Amino acid sequence: MKNGKPVVLIVEDSAIIRMSAVDLVLSAGYEALEAGDADEAIRILEGRDDIDLVFTDVQMPGTMDGIKLSHYIRDRWPPLKLIVASGAAIVEESMLPVGSRFFPKPYDDLTITEAMARLLASDDPKARSL
Repeated sequence: MKNGKPVVLIVEDSAIIRMSAVDLVLSAGYEALEAGDADEAIRILEGRDDIDLVFTDVQMPGTMDGIKLSHYIRDRWPPLKLIVASGAAIVEESMLPVGSRFFPKPYDDLTITEAMARLLASDDPKARSL
């Protein structure tokens, strides 16, 4: 949060779901960025230093899925908070980087915005007690 408003990068290949997630993030009072796959997300992350949280889908086209992307982000940008969602697979949080949160789709908007708020309020991106 460089300018007083947290920045959330949404990584989702479905344009309709991504637009809905953008609306959700904006309504929560955050700035929203969009990527259609992991490769685009990484390019955005490499070009900015103000992203606070990544909200990613699991199944996406491209070189990596959301699980691999979340591990890549945790290794390369450790302070970033991570939320992973999937409509096709139930993911055990043990498969995700420490401190990540998983939500099955369709997710409840309030549940996601509350998770974002808790993660963004935490100083430790790897905390499990969120």
